[in-house]
Amino acid sequence: MKIVAEANRSRRVFLKNGLALAAIGFASYLLKPLRALAAEWPKNAFESKKIDEALQSLFGGAQATTSASIRINAPYQAENGATVRFVATIDLPNVSTVAVLVEKNERPLVMTMNYAGAEPYISLRLKMAQTSDVYVVAKSQGKLYIAKQNIKVTVGGCG
Repeated sequence: MKIVAEANRSRRVFLKNGLALAAIGFASYLLKPLRALAAEWPKNAFESKKIDEALQSLFGGAQATTSASIRINAPYQAENGATVRFVATIDLPNVSTVAVLVEKNERPLVMTMNYAGAEPYISLRLKMAQTSDVYVVAKSQGKLYIAKQNIKVTVGGCG
């Protein structure tokens, strides 16, 4: 009798573990994304050596209009070009894409972000090779808007 009870218990443990593994496998199949939702990486824009080339790669030939609805909050003078605090707020309707560019960097495009219904707010640390204009370009309702600020990079904070 003892041997039969032991066999029944081993069979129950085997079935319980087998069902658990099958459930985990099925759940992982259901949770696996069928398609990546990330946008395609704009390689040509990030490899561009000039601002105009990067903007052409990102937005085509559209002309950007200066806008007061793009507000930049960054220091006018930065002690260390390796980490320059940078914040941009965009108060335009239906913004689909925002790009940040540093004019005198070897590769000016710092970042680009696509939005879908979110309010565009950017906070990051820029790496700047030297004193330069920093641009924020936003695409809203099919039009491009731009704002810029000059940031002076000094060594040790001495201007």
